Amino acid sequence: MSMSHVSTTYANVFTRCVVSALVVAASMGLSPASGQSAGSAGDRIGALYGVLIETMQHASQLGIKGRFDRLAPVLVDTYDIPSMSRTAVGQSWGTLNSAQQAGIVDAFTRMMIANYANQFDGFSGERFEVLQTIDKGPTDKLVKTRLVQSSGKTVALDYLMRNSDGAWKVVDVYLDGTISELASRRAEFSAILKSGGPDALIASLRRQGDKLLAGA
Repeated sequence: MSMSHVSTTYANVFTRCVVSALVVAASMGLSPASGQSAGSAGDRIGALYGVLIETMQHASQLGIKGRFDRLAPVLVDTYDIPSMSRTAVGQSWGTLNSAQQAGIVDAFTRMMIANYANQFDGFSGERFEVLQTIDKGPTDKLVKTRLVQSSGKTVALDYLMRNSDGAWKVVDVYLDGTISELASRRAEFSAILKSGGPDALIASLRRQGDKLLAGA
């Protein structure tokens, strides 16, 4: 997987969470770092990374549909996609009917999973590391991580997480520590909603998902 693939995945996901130890993804056989209890924000990201590494290692055998099916449960469990959808749509969310809201969440979810399945299409010795978890206000935590490529190059990936019904879930991703996935999505969604309304946004997300699943 190339550096450009990594940047594209995390800038788009929706595709775009302790200092004393680095956590290598669970599938590589290492346990969570000191200070990270089971179910903690950092542990949730470590579990996601374990599934990503495993999927990358078997990418060819799985094919894009198999990768989609393998990644779907962990992504839905790790990301608070309904909350991210509301934030990306912005103030107009409250003006949409329940069917339109559900349609946006469903299409956004499928597109996000398809993006992961499309981009994480091979393995060449990469590893993910969870570096540190920082409190962000009374309710949120920022999990700082990085992807280390086989060449030694690194990509910083930080996850803003919020406790939702007793479980920590991702509500935003920052590429290189600064580029907010939700800010990018909000600009995209706003433009589509302004020109064509919620049905146009749903159609656009579905087309993006179709294109990704077709291997484009």
